[in-house]
Amino acid sequence: MKTTAALAPIAGASIAFYLPLAVVPLVAGSARAAGLSTGSFLVAGVLFELATPRIVARLGYRRSLAAGLLLLGLPALLFLASDATPVLVAANAVRGTGFAIATVAGSALTALAVPARRRGEGVALVGVVSGAGGLVALPLGLWAAHRYGYAPVFVVTAVAPLFALAGLRHLPSADVSDTGRAGSVGWRLPLIFAAGTAAAGVLVTFAPLAIGATIAPIALFVQPAVTTAARWIAGRVGDRIGQSALLLPGILLSAGGMAAFAGTGSAALVLLGAATFGAGFGILQNVTLTMMYARVPRSSYSAVSAVWNAAYDLGMAAGALGVGALIPAVGYPAAFLLTAAAMLSTILLAGSRKASVPMRAVPDMG
Repeated sequence: MKTTAALAPIAGASIAFYLPLAVVPLVAGSARAAGLSTGSFLVAGVLFELATPRIVARLGYRRSLAAGLLLLGLPALLFLASDATPVLVAANAVRGTGFAIATVAGSALTALAVPARRRGEGVALVGVVSGAGGLVALPLGLWAAHRYGYAPVFVVTAVAPLFALAGLRHLPSADVSDTGRAGSVGWRLPLIFAAGTAAAGVLVTFAPLAIGATIAPIALFVQPAVTTAARWIAGRVGDRIGQSALLLPGILLSAGGMAAFAGTGSAALVLLGAATFGAGFGILQNVTLTMMYARVPRSSYSAVSAVWNAAYDLGMAAGALGVGALIPAVGYPAAFLLTAAAMLSTILLAGSRKASVPMRAVPDMG
């Protein structure tokens, strides 16, 4: 029951994030306004991901999650009142704050709620719930907006996180003490993961331009679908054989899949690349986060979650911006190959003693 209750905020946050994600730009009406509104969400999200451990240390998990869910959902009602750019930007900034708090605190709480011997599976559940929300809610939001108008999308966006509040009462009555400090997690695992998210940012941003409108939607569905499945499998397998054993395969699969995208003219090669990268990226998501949790006491879990989530968002942004600057000079195939080479370089970090140290035992929570 505790694990299910801890996953409820993740589900609510995922729906409220993805459902209006492609709809708000339609309301904005211009590329500039759309970019500002989405950008305000992401910037606020990164800033408050890093601030959430201190919030949890002060308020505890229950109240932090409640605040995050309210801040994520309720401002969506402002989209019904006005489509002025300042309103969209301000409302999305507040929503980004709520998303950061709910995601970071919810992820850490899920890791706390499962026994140490099954932590990889618990971390995988977070990815499955979040990934499934994206696969369903993102296209559903666009479909509903075209069929029924914007209002139902924004109302559901506001209400969905509120249902997740009901799950908070099933969590332990006493919040787990959290210092808000990441302890000895180090920088190697976050850097390895950030390299993977940078590659994901490259794919999401440039694959539609490089491979065309026919195959791009299929590839961009295959990749996250395989990522979600691979994250679940990696969690279960890693709990049995050790998470560090999956780190190198995750890097190699991600880099190989990225390299396959260089064959932009071959639909088969692109789809193979999407599936291969998805598998590697799913493994990296689960392995890096599980290993990071294993290196710190329970009182530092929210800080670990914050570092991992910040690496996710900043890596995607860095990949899109960095490769975007290279493409005019080298073209899409070379850019994809260079991204794959950058990912392969993290093997040096994965092979280091500090990156692959086995997980230490952590007492079960029950």
